[in-house]
Amino acid sequence: MKIVPAILAGGSGTRLWPLSRADRPKQFQKFMGDTSLLQDTMLRVAGNDAYSDPIILSNEAYRFVVAEQAQEVGVDLRATVLEPAMRNTAPAMTALAAIVAQEDSDALIHVMPSDHAIETDDAYWNAITAAAAAAAKGMLVTFGVSPDGPNTGYGYIQSGDSVGDGVSKVARFVEKPDAATAQRMLDEGGYFWNSGMFLFKASVFLAEAEALAPTIADAAKASVAQAVVDLDFTRLDEAAYGASPEISVDYAIFEKTAQAAVAPAEIKWSDLGAWGSIWKASERDADGNKASGPHTIDRAKNSLVVSEGAHVALQGVEDIAVVATPDAVYVGKLSESENIKSLVQSIKANEDTATMATTHRTSYRPWGGYSQILNGARFQVKRLFVKPGAKLSLQKHHHRAEHWVVVSGTAEVTVNEDITMLTENQSVYIPQGAVHRLANPGKILLEVIEVQSGAYLGEDDIIRIEDEFGRN
Repeated sequence: MKIVPAILAGGSGTRLWPLSRADRPKQFQKFMGDTSLLQDTMLRVAGNDAYSDPIILSNEAYRFVVAEQAQEVGVDLRATVLEPAMRNTAPAMTALAAIVAQEDSDALIHVMPSDHAIETDDAYWNAITAAAAAAAKGMLVTFGVSPDGPNTGYGYIQSGDSVGDGVSKVARFVEKPDAATAQRMLDEGGYFWNSGMFLFKASVFLAEAEALAPTIADAAKASVAQAVVDLDFTRLDEAAYGASPEISVDYAIFEKTAQAAVAPAEIKWSDLGAWGSIWKASERDADGNKASGPHTIDRAKNSLVVSEGAHVALQGVEDIAVVATPDAVYVGKLSESENIKSLVQSIKANEDTATMATTHRTSYRPWGGYSQILNGARFQVKRLFVKPGAKLSLQKHHHRAEHWVVVSGTAEVTVNEDITMLTENQSVYIPQGAVHRLANPGKILLEVIEVQSGAYLGEDDIIRIEDEFGRN
């Protein structure tokens, strides 16, 4: 029996600000190389005889980037399930179990986050094999990572009596401890980091959810029963799913069930939850530094530099993280980067910086995306980039006119009844209220400078007439 991999990809990832923000969270970022964390997770299960095609659970805002990233690495998805609202892991996993159970109620499901770094060595597959054997017998299995130190950023699991195959019952879950408590647990032994990964039989999980969290079970099952298929996406019913409380699966089910078990995993693992964990999981130079993007480092040690454009110069410091994006720079102690969440909350609470906490200067769309260049009174300038073969919706604006200048590539421009082909250094004017569309019929990326002028320049002044992506 093949295991169904279910990947959770709906989180907002604020602890890796400013690179990770709500509109482009960490699971879609390429921190460790040429592939994103989500792509690494998909590739971990794709093409492996132990697994079937993966199911991805995400939300409306990320639906097209999920599809695009799967296509980039050649992974076929069994389904992409869209949450209408974030309700934490208990409702999400219950909905996934209900979807899988429609085809096979006894199927084994391996639930995994999309944003962890994991080395799939023999120890990993041994843990999967042991967990699958216990799950087939009716256990709800969580994976416990063998700790390499008293980390205070993770929750812990204490193992109890053995159930065979190296798997033990869960004695208790422990919240993120202070340093002294973490050290004491390591000294005692039998404690593992809570990896956030689970393996269970769909029918067993649903039965425990119905018994221990009936409100969640009813809401999740109803949202699946009333789900709508839209293009390649399965949309859970908004009203039904919204009736579920927002709660983690640990609190709702695993801390209450008598079926909880832990499979020890002596693997290289990190939840990449802070800049310190990114640094630790990366290859570093002889001075302990990790740098990506334009940089110069002089007599610095054990530090991290990530830049999306600005040249970062680091001199004579230690234990420093510098993360530079086009609109924000974070500087802090690498060893204290777990605390960045409170900083982001402060940024979000200030009306002058609130959008910076959640929104990048570059926004991605299914056709490509755009970057903000300049904003002023009654005008703004953007850089549009359109993928080969892609096109924007046929649309109009009530309050603004636009000028487009082609920087590179070939543009097919529709303005009312006229269709024009433009190449590099050519331009076109779109009057206020004109029906228009921009398309890339070529084989290379199309780049366009857009100058908007008018009384109102908000993104909600878009009246879509035709859209191949089903947007209103």
